[in-house]
Amino acid sequence: MKSILSSLMFACSTLMLPAANPPAVGQALPKLAELLPGAKLPATTGKVVLVDFWASWCAPCEASFPCMSRLHDKYAAKGLVVIGIGVDEEAANYQTFATKQKASFTLVHDLSHKAAAFFNPPTMLGSYLVDRKGTIRFFHKGFKKATTEPEYIKEIEALLAE
Repeated sequence: MKSILSSLMFACSTLMLPAANPPAVGQALPKLAELLPGAKLPATTGKVVLVDFWASWCAPCEASFPCMSRLHDKYAAKGLVVIGIGVDEEAANYQTFATKQKASFTLVHDLSHKAAAFFNPPTMLGSYLVDRKGTIRFFHKGFKKATTEPEYIKEIEALLAE
């Protein structure tokens, strides 16, 4: 009995640790519904998906929101899905920031940090661009207003054309 309890405690504790090998370019996007249980997520099968991790205290994240909305508005009808995953500890901070930004794309709160722990983005803002087959094709670390949006556009248009 003691060994079973110890095994269960070990299994539970390892589930809360960051992924030993977080998803990388060339790997499949994990099932977001499993990492964000209860979140209202759009359908992503057969779509190009931009998964963006953000936080209310992150200045580059705030600068990126208009870009993400423009990308969503321009390419959603062609098959792009943008999902912004907020990692704020406090629900009120998440909600205030989300309301202020008026994003036209899907926002979800990773209050349990299950998705953030699994992806383990090296910086805040970190975004993953996924092709229609569900493979991560690009990773963006941070956001620079002058260069990141043109990079996104080039990559999104190439993935939508495949």
